[in-house]
Amino acid sequence: MIDLANIKYHVLVMDSSGNEYNIGDFVQNLGWEENENEISMRSSFTVRNNETAKGYLSSLIKPGCLIGIFATDGFIYEEVARGYVENWNQVEKNSENCLKCTCYDELYKLQKSQDNRYYPSGTGTKSAIEGIFNDWEILQGDYNGPNASHGKTVCNNKYLSDIILEFLDDAVKKGEEKCIIRAAKGYTSVVPWGSNKTVYVFSVDNTQSFSKNVSTENLITRVKVVGQADKEGKHRVEATRNGAIEYGIRQRIYIRGKDETLSDANLAAQKILDEEGAIEKKMTVQGPDVPFIRKGDLVYILSSIISSYYYVKSIQHNADNYSMSIDLEYAESEELKENSNDGQTKKEYQVGDIVNFHGGTHYISSYSDAKGYNARAGKARITIKNGSGKAHPWHLIHTDSGSNVYGWVDDGTFD
Repeated sequence: MIDLANIKYHVLVMDSSGNEYNIGDFVQNLGWEENENEISMRSSFTVRNNETAKGYLSSLIKPGCLIGIFATDGFIYEEVARGYVENWNQVEKNSENCLKCTCYDELYKLQKSQDNRYYPSGTGTKSAIEGIFNDWEILQGDYNGPNASHGKTVCNNKYLSDIILEFLDDAVKKGEEKCIIRAAKGYTSVVPWGSNKTVYVFSVDNTQSFSKNVSTENLITRVKVVGQADKEGKHRVEATRNGAIEYGIRQRIYIRGKDETLSDANLAAQKILDEEGAIEKKMTVQGPDVPFIRKGDLVYILSSIISSYYYVKSIQHNADNYSMSIDLEYAESEELKENSNDGQTKKEYQVGDIVNFHGGTHYISSYSDAKGYNARAGKARITIKNGSGKAHPWHLIHTDSGSNVYGWVDDGTFD
């Protein structure tokens, strides 16, 4: 068990000649963070710009210098963040002389770089991602991520970080495990969410506050696909895809392009539901800092009303007051537990029924030779009953972000 009273931080800087200096005694406002829609870790600090035996600190710390942040709990001494100085701001005011720096790790250049890239059909996730790492000379650590086969992908003027995240997201839709890209100790790795060996438990005894928020304000529950306008300006409805319509109809219109097939338009409509058809569920923890926790880690929340595993979506560490703030997402389908019916199952299922998918394999067709992919457990809607192939007779589409089932499944795989 970690003793928060023993937490201490150290900050090292490496100058342009490769010399290391411990500047911890001069540092104020030290913090680092990993945000939800970014792949690079950001760190920042202020130093008193004192004169040392090597000169003023502003002459040692320059743009491009490597900064390392280390932490100990009395037993573990570990690097928890590193970055290169990107923003260098010297301030002289009255008798005050200080230097403010903002740093980013190796992945920052992927966030700031655009490229045009073409991937033929059949390109694997690993090949696509490692190709970007190689081209940008990023040192690679472990690749424990997905290796799904992707369709033809054309990327024009896209940020490299977005290309990587889109490949990882598409792999999840194909049944692969959800993974995260992150840098540590100078190497970049792709690892599954929740792959941390130590899972920290937060309860009312060791945490300042829990905040849970569930919202349907931005929910889209139906997407209607329409064709191009005729001479009178009318659009013919060509398809309708429903999501969680039990919350009411919140409709989005998708206009099929002139050269777009109806199948592609349906996929685009489903993508809208996938991205905007899930209930927004937010969980925030405020508490004493555990400097070793990173984005993508698994944690456990234990209180009188909450008892479950969560993934860290974003985290901000504040070394000055030994505190942190974490935004979380559910690591398992909470609805599956809340709507449990004590083992009672329905004897007859109909199209439109919402069921609890147990997890397993979903197939691209109902026939026995259909290719299958892994799918996570969660709530799903029956969209087709008694498929022509009979081997996998039920077609399910997930209704929340807990599951990714979208295909044909076997009898007995849901209740």
